[in-house]
Amino acid sequence: MWKRLLRHGLAWLAIAFALFPVLFVLGTSFNPANSVSTTRIVPARPTLGQYRTLFSEYEFPSWLWNSVKVAGVSATLSVSLCALGAYAFSRFRFRGRRAGLLTLLLVQMFPQTLAMVAIYMILLAIKEHLPWLGLGTHPGLILVYLGGAIGFNTWFMKGYFDTIPRSLEESALVDGATPFQAFLRIILPLARPILAVVFVIQFVAFYSEYLIASFVLKGESKIYTLAVGLYYMIDEHYTDRWGVFAAGAVLGALLILVVFYALQSQIISGLTGGAVKE
Repeated sequence: MWKRLLRHGLAWLAIAFALFPVLFVLGTSFNPANSVSTTRIVPARPTLGQYRTLFSEYEFPSWLWNSVKVAGVSATLSVSLCALGAYAFSRFRFRGRRAGLLTLLLVQMFPQTLAMVAIYMILLAIKEHLPWLGLGTHPGLILVYLGGAIGFNTWFMKGYFDTIPRSLEESALVDGATPFQAFLRIILPLARPILAVVFVIQFVAFYSEYLIASFVLKGESKIYTLAVGLYYMIDEHYTDRWGVFAAGAVLGALLILVVFYALQSQIISGLTGGAVKE
């Protein structure tokens, strides 16, 4: 009896601890006072004024669209490249295979932030020859994101591909399919859960990333992503733009909720499907 009450009490305490910041930001977005000092979970006179200000005085729609575009393209390309690499490491036996896997894992130990100066100089040099791919462009930011998203996800997908029986591909090859056709039409449909998991993980990471985007997207405010735009919106105005910032955070979080809800079944099966190797 007491153990059950203790478990339930700890569970509700954890839920309250997790929901408090969400309710705090949500209540702040409806607070008519645009100040930190008057912030409360349940405002006395809730209003939509902060949301109207967000759309009328700032380029919030452009920031949101830029984040969706950059995160969507980066996550899609990341899943595609990681799937090809993971399939090769899982199915083929070639010289340097083990060294390649270890190298991918070793590279992931060093975050991209350690190479920020080098990334900046490389993009600056690229801009002189390919202006659409250099500093201050979305393709340039996508290129940087892809460089840091391959290693761990390739390992992650390889573990899932190892659980798919080879006999399925062998049957397709006997029926006249090429190795790439077997991969495209047999393996990828079976690996849909892990593809969804990697896509969601990468989408959320790229969607909310600020540090790299802040020095790559130098230029007009219309090219900012959501994280960069919201930061510069409250830069040196933290005390008098807190409500508008909270409104932008709430609207930005809604998209993540939609993505998780749409892919929740695939995420669950993808996270558990590769846990046990048959």
